[in-house]
Amino acid sequence: MDSALVDQVIAAAGVVLAGGAISHNGHGNVSLRAAGSDEMYFTSASSLHGLTSAGIARVGLDGQLREGNLPPIQGAVVAMHTAMYQDNPEVGCVVHTHAPYATAFAVANRPIDCWIEALAMFGLAGGVPLAGYAPRGSDEAVANIRRAVLPGNPAVLLANHGVLVFHRNVDLAVLALGVVEEAAQATVNAAALGGAVAIPESMRAAAFQRAMSFETAGTRQA
Repeated sequence: MDSALVDQVIAAAGVVLAGGAISHNGHGNVSLRAAGSDEMYFTSASSLHGLTSAGIARVGLDGQLREGNLPPIQGAVVAMHTAMYQDNPEVGCVVHTHAPYATAFAVANRPIDCWIEALAMFGLAGGVPLAGYAPRGSDEAVANIRRAVLPGNPAVLLANHGVLVFHRNVDLAVLALGVVEEAAQATVNAAALGGAVAIPESMRAAAFQRAMSFETAGTRQA
């Protein structure tokens, strides 16, 4: 395996853990697409805590193990990672966790609407859709995920399971994951005040464009 890519995956797992949108046991998976190839480096350990090179596998985008160890329980979620790379050539990182509040929505089989401005600002103006439940790793589960993904939207809830995010790089994927978890938590808290109120659809694109203008201004200044 490419030691530099192994190190990148270990570092990416650390970024996911530091972001906090993950269960206490650190269960989840991170993968990085190997640039210019048809493979990914995938965390095959049972937890992202204490991840070492022994917990990383090299896997083809066809789902076949090429190097390392891939226990069946972890191998069962490989296909939802490879599907995101196959369907989205620009995606360089996929993250799956059981972030507590987002997973609460997944368990309740409820999508997340655009209840906080950050969702609109970071490419989730349509909220976070829900992929219907099917047994872990089954063809039906992966098909449900593919059907649920909204064009240009980097996240999807997995019914009765957790959350999946996918983006150009690990920093953006972790940012999206954090925004999804923040939206879910804010919505749960807002229930005590009468419930969350979605941002009008007519204003969501404006929030995104506003965010892009800030980013462009920052690039010019740099």
